[in-house]
Amino acid sequence: MCGICGIVSKDKQVSQSVIQKMASVMDYRGPDDEGYSFFGNAGLGHRRLSVIDITGGHQPMSNEDGTLFLVCNGEIYNFKQLRDLLENKGHRIKTRSDNEIILHLYEEYKTECLKYLRGMFAFGIWDNRKKTLFLARDRLGKKPLVYSLYNEDLYFASEIKALLEVNEISREIDHTAIDLYLAYQAIPSPYTVFKKIKKLPPGHFLIWNNGSIDIRRYWHIDFTKKLKLSDENQYMEAMWEKLKESTKIRMVSDVPLGAFLSGGIDSSTIVGLMSEFSDHPVKTFSVGFEESDFSELQYARVVARRFNTSHNEFIVKPDIISILPKLVWHYNEPFGDSSMVPTYYVARETKKYVTVALNGDGGDENLAGYTRYWQTQVLEKIYNIYKKNPFLRKEILKFFVRQYNRHPSSTFNRIWKWLDDVEKSGFDYAYARRLIAFSNDLKNKFYSEEMKEKVQNSDCLALVRDIWSSAGDICLLEKMLATDFNLYLPDVLMVKMDIACMANSLEARSPFLDNEFVELMASFPADLKVRRMTSKYILKRKLKGFLPEEIISRKKMGFGIPVGRWFRKELKQFVNEILLDNASLSRGYFDPQAVMKMVEDHTSGRIDHTSRIWLLIILEMWHKIFVDRKNF
Repeated sequence: MCGICGIVSKDKQVSQSVIQKMASVMDYRGPDDEGYSFFGNAGLGHRRLSVIDITGGHQPMSNEDGTLFLVCNGEIYNFKQLRDLLENKGHRIKTRSDNEIILHLYEEYKTECLKYLRGMFAFGIWDNRKKTLFLARDRLGKKPLVYSLYNEDLYFASEIKALLEVNEISREIDHTAIDLYLAYQAIPSPYTVFKKIKKLPPGHFLIWNNGSIDIRRYWHIDFTKKLKLSDENQYMEAMWEKLKESTKIRMVSDVPLGAFLSGGIDSSTIVGLMSEFSDHPVKTFSVGFEESDFSELQYARVVARRFNTSHNEFIVKPDIISILPKLVWHYNEPFGDSSMVPTYYVARETKKYVTVALNGDGGDENLAGYTRYWQTQVLEKIYNIYKKNPFLRKEILKFFVRQYNRHPSSTFNRIWKWLDDVEKSGFDYAYARRLIAFSNDLKNKFYSEEMKEKVQNSDCLALVRDIWSSAGDICLLEKMLATDFNLYLPDVLMVKMDIACMANSLEARSPFLDNEFVELMASFPADLKVRRMTSKYILKRKLKGFLPEEIISRKKMGFGIPVGRWFRKELKQFVNEILLDNASLSRGYFDPQAVMKMVEDHTSGRIDHTSRIWLLIILEMWHKIFVDRKNF
């Protein structure tokens, strides 16, 4: 893993010192090496975390005749096969580095080179002869890439803070991005918190030529192309063989390697497969809490014993006051998934033992592991009955009215609200509402008049609607999976894992997110993923006898922290200090009275506002660090 940056200009000399500052601010991404190349009107910078070909993988690196120069953040897992392909075509490859392969693929195939790459990557290639820049990001968004176009000059980097080292780039805040953040707990691409800085979306490339940019999509997940096999067992074996291969190729490393182990099905499966391919005990790492209802350590121990791993555990305590400012700085923009805290801790402790860690990310999206998937399918059946039978519809309405009058916050009320959402606005709208923290109705209560005016044209739910409409003629479950592959996975889960690990100079690898495995699973019939309220049906069938039964059959548990409980007790004063001080209340986003009431309702136990309070705390701390430039 690495940090990359660069500047290309139409007609100006590029400042070497600026590029060096851009790279230096990301030194934790690449503590092992740094390199720079300058070409008058262009310059590239690189910070390296050495993983493969430690001595020979210095960057920027060039092709044979010195016309192309590469900076890359990522790993190419099929580099050995690609090396053979390219050498047979006459290319002279100088190093054992997986990244050098990209240069020669680009020589051979230009932008089509991307379809050959199996891995995670964000890279830039400067063509010093044609004076063009080619930027690309991996299919699923595992590695970040941001850019800014200013007066026809292009600036790019792995992180926003690197671009903020450039004086010309404006720090003007994008209020639409803030609106999206409060809905989805992160800012989805191509937005960033700053108006003049954009994310290159996953599965896209960008070409800069003579002051203008051209952005194109080269990959998207496609659920319409179905694999037709004769029986369920054949699907199961196809899935298993591809997952085994995806795991094995991610175990190639010249530095120590281990795995995150939560005790859930996905990480446990990866640890089990690693054990098959390793001639020594796999190093595993788990994080837990003193609150037993949030801790999965007991399950991680079961798996560690099953596969005889070299196991390590860490306990997270509510000392987030000290660590939160550092995390907010690392995440560059408001990021509201509270599981970034335990992810950071487990990455920090893991780095003491290894430099590369495999994980189970992507299992839920590929195999429909979230409870909301089967729950929504059940609700779809209820809705179909509700819609088609006038008598039952009348009786159902009476039932929900009675239940609501007795229990306004009950599950029945939530089901009724979901049915109403579907009736009025469709399944896409109803699903989007399940994902968001601040609904439009809630924002109207919380936003100041000034904020309402600035985001009056913003429609957060349009993101989901667009995904659903472009996904093709597929079933409800696959529409939900397409949403999460295009929104939740790249903008929340991948950002969380990348930043938490790179802040600790640790590389994370995700076998479930191998593009060939993702494409294979998208081609499977939906009922092999969820069947009769059983999620991950096909995987669980295969895991019988491979994992302990208590791991397969256990109830799904999110990787969260008991922050809502802490907000009422240990962190109550912290919440008041951050959200109720004059600086926070005068930012202009919210009605101060609404914020004070929300905090009071939560701390008194009347209403659970955990996720919303967390979002506001992160937003305010981000302001203090990046706008007020306050040092904690």
